[in-house]
Amino acid sequence: MSFDLLIPFLRPIEPLLLDDDVSEIMGNPNATWYAEREGQMLPQPEIAFDPGSLRTGLEVIANNLGKRLDEDNPVLEAQLPDGSRICAYIPPAVKPRPGLTIRKFTGRHFAADDLIARGTLSRGLADYLADQIRSGKTLLISGGTGTGKTTLLNVLAQSIPDDERIVTIEDTAELRIPKPNLVSFECQTDTFKEPLSFEKLLRTALRCRPDRIIVGEVRGTEARTLLDSLNTGHSGSLATIHANSAAKALGRFANLVLRGNSQMTYGDIEAEIAEAIDYVVHIEREPGRRIVREVLRVIGYDRRSQQFETEYAFPTETQPIVEAMPC
Repeated sequence: MSFDLLIPFLRPIEPLLLDDDVSEIMGNPNATWYAEREGQMLPQPEIAFDPGSLRTGLEVIANNLGKRLDEDNPVLEAQLPDGSRICAYIPPAVKPRPGLTIRKFTGRHFAADDLIARGTLSRGLADYLADQIRSGKTLLISGGTGTGKTTLLNVLAQSIPDDERIVTIEDTAELRIPKPNLVSFECQTDTFKEPLSFEKLLRTALRCRPDRIIVGEVRGTEARTLLDSLNTGHSGSLATIHANSAAKALGRFANLVLRGNSQMTYGDIEAEIAEAIDYVVHIEREPGRRIVREVLRVIGYDRRSQQFETEYAFPTETQPIVEAMPC
């Protein structure tokens, strides 16, 4: 099912579905509608749905995707063949009306020049990060939901040399890395067969002779396996993580690793992370654009103070280079 097949059931939002500048469409149970365009959340007061028609349309869409949406299964999470994602919800999960969120996947291959033109990063910073990736540094990209972590990851991965083998692992396939020696894995958890979890696919990836491992998002116990792989010959890898700052990304990574191995001390885990991660690149969303706020170099770990030793590695719009500082 593509947008062409969605349109008959979601006719009032047809212009938004077909607008390449719209990245996300949100319909709320209180009948308000919003669209995200170029990083801005814009109300759509002209959109109106009959709640009964919307619910019927969502049920038909679920059925066409081989899923169910009813009172016993009031939430639908699915990926469309073009890579876009739909999340629909009906009573009793929400009240009083149905709602949905569509995160569109345009399929556009962004390059560094596109992010520079949008004000996400400067030419100097783009070149600096590209040099670090080519030289085999490991980068963790942090940010909140919808900040552009995956887009930035996709762009930075283009700096990996063509003669290296890349294995990617994602919950939902979004990366489009134009490299010749590439294996892309996608988790399969919504299946009647044995699920393919993130952790299982990461273990599989280690058997595929990767030079670089790219993880779409670190968010569970697979963090332990990823950390092991980074410290046993797979430096130069890339991953994203949800966090509110570069420093907090290191702490969140440590907490996720601890979930997968409660026998280790927190200090030991942080010391391993300091050995594995070279840089944390933090990206944020502001009205009209997404911007790289911090580039933090991880120097080491001080066991006595139990703190990461870091420094800002490159001046961004709001953060100049400063001396080493604890996280």
